[in-house]
Amino acid sequence: MGASTAGVFGEGRAAPPPLVVSSYTLGTEVGFEDRVRAAAAAGYEGVGLRAENYWDARATGLDDDAMREIAVQHGVPIVEVEYITAWGTPEDRDAAQQEKEQAVFHMARAFGVRHLNTGLLEKLPLDVMTEAFAALCERAGDDLTVGLEFMPYSGVPDLATAWKIIDDADRANGALIVDVWHWARAGMTPADLDPVPADRIVAVQLCDVLEHPMEPLRAESLGHRLPPGQGYGDAVGVVRALREKGVRPRVVTAEVISDELVSRGVVTAARTTADAAREVLRITAQPRTSRP
Repeated sequence: MGASTAGVFGEGRAAPPPLVVSSYTLGTEVGFEDRVRAAAAAGYEGVGLRAENYWDARATGLDDDAMREIAVQHGVPIVEVEYITAWGTPEDRDAAQQEKEQAVFHMARAFGVRHLNTGLLEKLPLDVMTEAFAALCERAGDDLTVGLEFMPYSGVPDLATAWKIIDDADRANGALIVDVWHWARAGMTPADLDPVPADRIVAVQLCDVLEHPMEPLRAESLGHRLPPGQGYGDAVGVVRALREKGVRPRVVTAEVISDELVSRGVVTAARTTADAAREVLRITAQPRTSRP
């Protein structure tokens, strides 16, 4: 695993992280077996699943063992699970939220995934978010790492806020996710990584941004991303900054949420994003060229 990530994130670990296709990249209506086949054909080394994908697969008669076997047979195990939201206040944690949270915990353990993805859309006081994140980490348990993703339109809008929540929550299983789209739209720079220990960044998500932001910004994030290296977010620069920081993520995920790309079919979406991600990693792995 991790052949395409080895030159970037392979140092200092037994094996480089796998290159994974995010659940959203292949669309929300794709059956589990079609998802796995497309990922395998594109050369991905793992797949991500949202709780909704999992429930859909269960509704077709697939249990955990069947899903795990299908994925392993195609060489693309399930290595990413998501997405927990609405954990900021007791009022937000209604029955549906709690059901989804427990489903994500279950998925992680059932498929041997050691981390899970989360974010918080609600804009709450920092101390409230910090206490709530600490409680989420405790509910997850010591065997699971909770990766917090900053999103510029959310209650955790940038890297500094995300790291302060994680640091102040002071839970060993709290960690950070870095997504190129959110990085670019939040205006992050490599200097913003300075306070963050490299080992607290658990996942890196590759994608790219349009030249000009859309309004509302979340609509762009959820339907108009570009393949990494094919937009204006400097995906190579972000990955290079993480590499030079000494980050060794558990997964490197292509998360290209694109209505246009999904409309071209699951096979095309998988191949296009995999090729783009591998090219970004290939360029990043090359020595910097010096200018005369």
